[in-house]
Amino acid sequence: MNAEQYQYTTNPDFLDFEFISEGPKGKIRKIIRYISRDVNGILFYNLGFGDLDEETGQINDLAISDNNDRNKVLATVAATVLAFTLRFPGAIIYARGSTLARTRLYQIGVVAHWDQIIGLLEVYGFANGKWEKFAKNVNYDALLVFRKKV
Repeated sequence: MNAEQYQYTTNPDFLDFEFISEGPKGKIRKIIRYISRDVNGILFYNLGFGDLDEETGQINDLAISDNNDRNKVLATVAATVLAFTLRFPGAIIYARGSTLARTRLYQIGVVAHWDQIIGLLEVYGFANGKWEKFAKNVNYDALLVFRKKV
């Protein structure tokens, strides 16, 4: 992605990514976690994202950081999707925000970088009870992303 993003680190199994958001609210640790799921024999990875709760060590996906770096944060999450699917080319990633507004925000990010995404990834949206190829100006309940076969 050509957008400005944060430097991130990952763990040895490439399932957890971490970076620091910096802005008027200070430095906030962000975690992106890819969790494998099997539903009816279909393996996919749920993309979990949020602030690290320093007390519990858990991801708080309802936190509102308001650190004036939304686009940089979204670009960083997108960069981890690219890195993850490069490492695991057959992986299917499921993404749904913790709220409808956050899911919509993910869609806005996809649309904003569509020209870069379309060459690398297949993107599907879930609307009206079914999965369909991602289309602009449609509100989706969730997204599926996977790397195109070369």
